[in-house]
Amino acid sequence: MPHPTRRSVLSLGAAGTALALLPHHAHAAAIQSTQPALVPGLVYAAGQKFDKSFNEGAFTGAERFRNATGIAVTEYLPSTPVQFDQGAASLLRRGVTDLVAIGFYYATPLARLAPAHPAVRFTLIDAVAEGPNIRCVTFKEQEGSFLVGVLAALASKSGTVGFVGALDIPLIRKFIAGYEQGARHARGDIKVLVNFVGTTPAAFNDPASGAEVARSQFQRGADVVFAGAGVSNFGIFAAANEARRLAIGVDSNQNYLYPGSILTSMLKRVDLAVESSFEAARQGRWSAGTVALGLAESAVDYALDENNRDLVTTAMVEAVEAARRGIVAGRIPVADGS
Repeated sequence: MPHPTRRSVLSLGAAGTALALLPHHAHAAAIQSTQPALVPGLVYAAGQKFDKSFNEGAFTGAERFRNATGIAVTEYLPSTPVQFDQGAASLLRRGVTDLVAIGFYYATPLARLAPAHPAVRFTLIDAVAEGPNIRCVTFKEQEGSFLVGVLAALASKSGTVGFVGALDIPLIRKFIAGYEQGARHARGDIKVLVNFVGTTPAAFNDPASGAEVARSQFQRGADVVFAGAGVSNFGIFAAANEARRLAIGVDSNQNYLYPGSILTSMLKRVDLAVESSFEAARQGRWSAGTVALGLAESAVDYALDENNRDLVTTAMVEAVEAARRGIVAGRIPVADGS
């Protein structure tokens, strides 16, 4: 598994505490389970469990919780989002008391499911659903994307950078908004290309189409492309490597996949969101409500390690760290594209 260094990772203790103690909406109320013991369950996003990205981050958080407590996490991996209902039902039949669902497309089915199981604590990651036994964890992707936008603009020799998203949805627009703002913050004359792999969630699992879209951006002059497309990123990275251009990874540290071709990765700490939800339930501190995590909570970041250190100059690090300080202090507002 990749291990981000420098400012791209917190110690487990500090990070877990930071997430567990974050304030929730005023209406949030602690949910006391009637189950005698904690039985955690995890429904992954549709696709691959070991995707080097979003799902693998969730797995890492679950594994860390298991290693620390000895409590195993029961899992379900759907091949399509519509399998959520059957997956969740399977976990609940097995006595799961705390169910974490990973993916924006689970908001509606989870909101339907939760009222029928009032003693179960549900945590939804990457979307919002209302309910007295639902905790929602979202991220300020725009803030982490601002940082990698700064790096992309400063690394670009052509003056054109790109973003390849899976599909055009509000979640992906948060990445785009931050990336564009960061790139233009660093370099006012930068050109930003934006394209999508597809129009349905299947676009997150289509490396061939991802490569094709990336090649089209390279042909239009982009020499750095931010890949925000799940498993489709594999095709984008391969295309960048073949064309001797640079790519940017997402969610987990993907620098190691093509050392020297991946400028950096925008980190989104899904692992901490999963782990802290289970740990809060174990300690009796779990509560319903919605929380949004960003740079101030070290929940988004960029990755710098031995695989990309030669691509990121000292001046680039200084610029991106100045941007970080400005965002956290409120001096640099970052719009979310909504």
